[in-house]
Amino acid sequence: MIIAAADGSALGNPGPAGWAWYVDDERWAAGGWKHSTNNVGELTAVLELFRATAHLDDELLVQCDSQYVINSVTKWMPGWKRKGWRKADGKPVMNVEILKELDAELVGRRYRFEWVKGHVGHPMNEAADERARAAAEAFKSGRPVPSGPGWSDGGERVASGPEIDEAVDEIDDTADDAVSDADEVPATLFDLDEAPDAWQTLTVELSTEEHERLVQRARAEGVSPEEFLRGLI
Repeated sequence: MIIAAADGSALGNPGPAGWAWYVDDERWAAGGWKHSTNNVGELTAVLELFRATAHLDDELLVQCDSQYVINSVTKWMPGWKRKGWRKADGKPVMNVEILKELDAELVGRRYRFEWVKGHVGHPMNEAADERARAAAEAFKSGRPVPSGPGWSDGGERVASGPEIDEAVDEIDDTADDAVSDADEVPATLFDLDEAPDAWQTLTVELSTEEHERLVQRARAEGVSPEEFLRGLI
């Protein structure tokens, strides 16, 4: 069984916000937004935990201090789905897009939730809370967000918030290395005299860490990794 804690934090609620899941010091992840709510952070932490462990067959025990998240998943979601993602009073369910994504991730998974009281010194909950708050603080101050090693990486990854300079530098370095290693270096990468609708194929090799960072930033922008990468180029 995998035991993990998931938590969210919003400064001002709404305000700069973060999410985090935590298993141990070698397996955790965090992220956030410039402006969101605590409930979004809590839901996203659980969603990202299920995504990070999707390749595993272990039962997942999620420790969570949010009754809203636990009830949403274990009690309310089936009824919301039957009503077309509407509540008993007919009003639309809040945070429905995240809930739909979470619902899809739950299919075929073995899991259960455990409510823990927050801010009373529970080690796992405190670890997740500290990381979620650190992400929110980073977005508030414009500093790089400590995003954690994820499930399998060895070291901590640092992903910037709104800035993409680091991602551009990494992609540029990777492209430069690929060109320098080639047997024949073309005079130009693209022929600017081609028709405007012409397409070119560019292959960029990324490490696992770089790819995960690209995916996180694409999610933050609400686009696919391919679209995000194309925008950088």
